[in-house]
Amino acid sequence: MKFFKLFLIGLLCSVAFAAQSSEDLFNRAKALYSEGKFAYAEILFRKAQDRGAPLFETSFDIANCLFQQEKFPEAAAAYRKAVDASDGKSAPAIFNLASVLFRLGEFPESVAAYRRGLLIDPSNVSAWEFLGEASSRSGDKVGALRAFTKASNLDPDDIGLVYRTAESEIALGDAKAAVKRVREAYAHHPEEVDFLVYAGDVERTQKNFIESAAFYKEALSARSDNENVMYKLAEVLSESGNPYAAMETLSEILAIDPKNADAAIFLGNLAFDAHWYERAESAYLLAAEAGDSEALYGFRNLAYEWGVKSNTKESLRILEVARKFYPNDRSLLADIAEYEAQISEQ
Repeated sequence: MKFFKLFLIGLLCSVAFAAQSSEDLFNRAKALYSEGKFAYAEILFRKAQDRGAPLFETSFDIANCLFQQEKFPEAAAAYRKAVDASDGKSAPAIFNLASVLFRLGEFPESVAAYRRGLLIDPSNVSAWEFLGEASSRSGDKVGALRAFTKASNLDPDDIGLVYRTAESEIALGDAKAAVKRVREAYAHHPEEVDFLVYAGDVERTQKNFIESAAFYKEALSARSDNENVMYKLAEVLSESGNPYAAMETLSEILAIDPKNADAAIFLGNLAFDAHWYERAESAYLLAAEAGDSEALYGFRNLAYEWGVKSNTKESLRILEVARKFYPNDRSLLADIAEYEAQISEQ
């Protein structure tokens, strides 16, 4: 009896579908697609196609359903069918095919598809951008730069494209062009201070420390309390052999945020290397108060230096300060016991 009921239901559904025209099926499939019911929509699109609905439209929509279901190989085949049905004149179908090929990792084929589509729709900014990415993935750095440049020229207000194009220039070893590009973009978008930070980063990778510091300082003139940029400036000042200027910048960070443990450790290490032990200790103290375990190594290094100078009392004092923050560290306790023994023997 159950089998009969199931068969009867199937028969009724078949009769219902049979009563619907290809247009009815197509419209119902469209509605299901808009509701996110892609698998059901796919079935109805296929039935509509079997009933004589336009081959291009149904193939294109079937491909979209497959794409939404992440059935990418099947989607690629359906998009190819749609492209053929349009005699190769549908840019949307070609671009969607290119996108699926990209997802499948078939980057040369994706590049070819994007180029084919751009012959039909050369003003499609997104297609140029995706062509740049596909070209980059396929190892064509020159092609990537050309595509990103074209996209950026079509939409000069797209900040993301400025960065993508600059990255392509850097990939080709032309950091100067990348810096020039973002500098010019900043002139048109002065609110995008990150352009200056990016230029500073690029100059830093080229070991142009003076130019890098200049860009960071210019960025700070627009956002004076940006701790991240201040830290970058301190790093480049240190790398350029100007530790005292770096320490001054790090002190400015800590004046804004005394709990910035990274800045405190950095400052402590620079002061230690400069034999400015009092400043190093105060910096490590800030780091310890912020809960940074690396401060312990700073305290122990200071204690060791005073020990080398035969000032074991000062070594012990520093380690006792450290013990307030790291009371259970066995190595620290062992060092304290050693210095206590040395003092008792004196």
